[in-house]
Amino acid sequence: MKLGALTGGGETDTVSGFAIDHRKVATGTIFGAFEGAKVNGEDFIPAAVASGAIAVVARPEAKVTGAVHIADANPRRKFAELAARFFAPFPETTVAVTGTNGKTSTVEMVRQLWRMAGHHAASIGTLGVTTADDRVSTGLTTPDIVTFLSNVAGLAREGVSHVAFEASSHGLSQYRTEGLPVRAAAFTNLSRDHLDYHGTMEAYLDAKLRLFAEVLEADGVAVIWADDPSSTRVADAVKARGIRAISVGTQGETLKLVSRDPTLLGQGLVIEAEGKTHKINLPLIGAYQVANALVSAGLVIATGGAVTATLTALSRLQPVRGRLERAVITRSGAPVYVDYAHTPDALEAAIAALKPHAAGRLIVVFGAGGDRDQGKRSAMGAIAAAMADKVIVTDDNPRSEDAATIRAMVMQGAPAATEIGSRRDAIGVAIADAGPQDIVLIAGKGHEQGQIVGDMVLPFDDVSVAREMAA
Repeated sequence: MKLGALTGGGETDTVSGFAIDHRKVATGTIFGAFEGAKVNGEDFIPAAVASGAIAVVARPEAKVTGAVHIADANPRRKFAELAARFFAPFPETTVAVTGTNGKTSTVEMVRQLWRMAGHHAASIGTLGVTTADDRVSTGLTTPDIVTFLSNVAGLAREGVSHVAFEASSHGLSQYRTEGLPVRAAAFTNLSRDHLDYHGTMEAYLDAKLRLFAEVLEADGVAVIWADDPSSTRVADAVKARGIRAISVGTQGETLKLVSRDPTLLGQGLVIEAEGKTHKINLPLIGAYQVANALVSAGLVIATGGAVTATLTALSRLQPVRGRLERAVITRSGAPVYVDYAHTPDALEAAIAALKPHAAGRLIVVFGAGGDRDQGKRSAMGAIAAAMADKVIVTDDNPRSEDAATIRAMVMQGAPAATEIGSRRDAIGVAIADAGPQDIVLIAGKGHEQGQIVGDMVLPFDDVSVAREMAA
C-alpha cells in the first residue's frame, strides 16, 4: 500500500508496517511518536527515521526530519485511524466490553455463545486471543494498537467472523482499540480501580464512556447492565447519540432478571424477554456471573442472535480461566477456588458468591498489587475481615514496592488477619486448615502465570500451587 493511499496525499513510498516502538521500525514503517507516562516517543523520532521510517505521526510541534510528518493534535487517534486502513479487512462483526469488573468473563461468554450459534468466533483480552482451538497470550487487557489491529486482521484471514474484545479504560484513553467497526458495545459496572492512572472516579468513568460516545458505530447497539449506579451516565451518553440501547438486569427492560436461585453447582434464573418468561439453569456460581452472562447474551442478541436460542445457550456456558475457577478439592473435601478479584468491589463479589455454598468457614487468601492505587488496600482488608471467616494476607505482585509495606496497608483493614508473606506458604496454610465443610478462596491473580517482584516475573500459578498443596 502506498503512503498517499493512506494519507490522501501524493506520496508514493510503500508502507510496510506500523510501529510505536522505534526498535521495531524497518524500511517503510510509519512510526507513532506519542507522549507517554514514562517516556516521550518524540525523543525517538531520529532513531526511527534512521531505521527506515517513511512517515511519523506526531503532534504539530514535534520535529520530524527525513520523513513525512503526519501532524495531528491527537496523534494516537490519527495513528490508529491510519493503521486500521492498513491492516483491514477485519471480521464482519466486532463487539467491545468495558467496565471495572467482568470484561474478561463477558467477552469469553460472548465467544462461547456465538460458537454455539454456529459462528467462527474469537475473544481478545486479559486471557489473550481465544478461538475455538487456540489461545495466544498478549499479557495486557488491551494490547497496543499495532498488536491489536494486526491480531484482529489475522483472525479475519483465518475465517473468524465474530470478535469480542475488552476495552479497558487505559486502552480507551490511549486510543488502543480504534479503527474497528464496533457493532455493539457493553458496560458492565464501575467501581474503584486504576485511580493511580486516571486520578479521579469521574475521569475513570469518562475514559470508559468514550466507547459509547466515540468508538461505537452510529448505527450500533449499546448493552447496559442497568443495576449499576453508573449505568444512567452510560445511558445518557448513548441517548445523546441516538443509539439503540439494550438494558439487562433486575432493572433491565430488554432482559429482565426476575429471580436467581443459587444451587450446588450453579443457579436457576428466571428472565423476562419479549413478553415471555425463560427459565435457565446457569452452570456458574455467583451473582456477578449472572450479570456477565446477561450482558454477553445482550451482545449476542444485539448482533443478530435470536432471544430464545441465546438465553437457552446460557445453560451450556463453561467457566472462564481464573474467574471463580475451582482449582482442586482438598483431601478433607474442601473446594478451593481461584479468582482474579483485585479490587474491593470484585473481592466483595467473589466472597459473596462463595459464602452461601460454605456450610462451614470461608477462608480467604489475598494481597494487593504494588505500584497501583494504594487507597484500595485497607478497603480490601476490611471487606475480607467483615465477610470471611478466616483471612490470610499475603503477597500479590509487589512490583517495585516493599511487599511488607503493602501487606501492612492491607492489614490496617483486617487487623485480626494472619499475615504470611510467601504466597505459596499462605495457600498451603489455608488448604491445610480447611475442613470438609469449608471453602478456600485464593484471590487477586486468577489466570496469571507469574508473580512480579521488582523487575522480575517469577513463575507462579495459583491453580497449580493449590493443586500441589492439596496433593
